[in-house]
Amino acid sequence: MSHKNSIDLQKVPQHIAIIMDGNGRWAKQQGENRIYGHYEGVNSVRDVVEGAGEIGVKYLTLYAFSTENWNRPKEEVDALMELLVSTISAETPQLNKKNVRLQAIGNLDSLPSTCLEELNESINLTSKNTGITVVLALSYSSKWELVNAMKKIAGELSAGNLEPADITEQTIEKYLCTKDIPDPELMIRTSGEHRISNFLLWQLAYAEFYFTDKLWPAFRKEDLFEAILNFQNRERRFGKTSEQLTQAK
Repeated sequence: MSHKNSIDLQKVPQHIAIIMDGNGRWAKQQGENRIYGHYEGVNSVRDVVEGAGEIGVKYLTLYAFSTENWNRPKEEVDALMELLVSTISAETPQLNKKNVRLQAIGNLDSLPSTCLEELNESINLTSKNTGITVVLALSYSSKWELVNAMKKIAGELSAGNLEPADITEQTIEKYLCTKDIPDPELMIRTSGEHRISNFLLWQLAYAEFYFTDKLWPAFRKEDLFEAILNFQNRERRFGKTSEQLTQAK
């Protein structure tokens, strides 16, 4: 029986973030080069997006390429960029067919022009869709995002549009890449690593973490459903006690 049948659809996390880790290791296990793993990882993306949409997840953020990934061997980076362009171009008709909206966060101006053009075109072509929103984190790191936000806030202070005493959590959130996106309730990382690797540091403050040993190319919607079931069996207290939560019911 599928884990999907046991999920409480009234308590599905609105936003799930995923660190898609393990493409290179999976490829090595198959006797292939790392690039092969990235290509196979696209199948996992397709399946997981479909599964998330089936149960009513509203936002799915995928950590596709970090700012640190630019330091990888040029051959791998070039292949990743080529894969990004070809995948976005090929998948856009299916995204529209399945009512999926595409968005992206990160230092997008650092992407090659061909990648950025394809990305923006797909974002525009899917902008009217009302189903799940898939957010690609590209050339993204949370430290970059926070520094960028601080620079913008400093500019507002310098221009006299903002007073230091007026800065709140909401002020900072307004200058983040995710300003129009709710914070993730669940963060999943594949490959057995137990860290968040500079991913959504601000936004994950109260998220539940789920780590699995499965490498990303082997991760499928059934694994997503299992993670959501695990999430639904946790008590989310947000700083309160269990007794307070019980009394509030």
